[in-house]
Amino acid sequence: MKVHHLNCGTMCPRGAFALGGRLGQPIDMCCHVLLVETDRGLVLVDTGLGEADVRERAARLGSGFCFLTRPRLSIDETAAARVHALGFSVEDVRHVVVTHLDVDHAGGIPDFPHADVHVFFAEHRAAMSRATAKARNRYVPAQWAHHVRWKLHDELAGERWFGFECVRTLGELAPDVLLVPLLGHSAGHCGVAVRGERSWLLHAGDAYFHRHEMTPPDYRGPWGFEVFQRLVGHDMRQRVANQQRLRELCREHAGEVNVFSAHDPVELAALRGS
Repeated sequence: MKVHHLNCGTMCPRGAFALGGRLGQPIDMCCHVLLVETDRGLVLVDTGLGEADVRERAARLGSGFCFLTRPRLSIDETAAARVHALGFSVEDVRHVVVTHLDVDHAGGIPDFPHADVHVFFAEHRAAMSRATAKARNRYVPAQWAHHVRWKLHDELAGERWFGFECVRTLGELAPDVLLVPLLGHSAGHCGVAVRGERSWLLHAGDAYFHRHEMTPPDYRGPWGFEVFQRLVGHDMRQRVANQQRLRELCREHAGEVNVFSAHDPVELAALRGS
């Protein structure tokens, strides 16, 4: 399957020095989205920020998110615009598979009304109920206020993918697109594995934020990301355990699996170049 690596939302967060930038200089974070060409139509992995988020910034994203992340919000960066720029239409996107339903991952869902939206059951339940203060801050119901064709997955396949449990989201339509539970950042956070042209790709979502968190010998990213994860994370124990498993995957299967996060622009640039 041919895979396109897209940036569907640039953010310039405050406190750049704590996030690995130089003092007084801003940094950019991306919203790394995959567009996968299959013989049964296009599959989108995450959606980044959507067209309505750009038009209705404060109402859709919330003042807190906008203040902290300072999104650039360009229509040209939305997944719908990226799909058109590659010569496809939004109707060609048959499936959307999301790592989780945070605002910067699910914002483009309304732009693909004809697509089935695949998500882990625990994530959908948390987003719909918004039962805790953290859930009310992270999930924006307006992003799925239209009629969404949800496809919920709660039964693991009983098989393993490089030692991880997995769900074959699309069955025989695209057997090499898998949900890989990486719980912790949110209640039902998952990675999405895609068999690329040369090796497997694992979109790890927000299981980590910075490439140095997966880089030996220290496996330590900028301290600001750790503070952020502790503030917004759903279950720190699960998150830390799954980060360790990802590091083992990177060490033991470096030639077979390419792991990347949702927001590291250096990882995005490297994958685009490859």
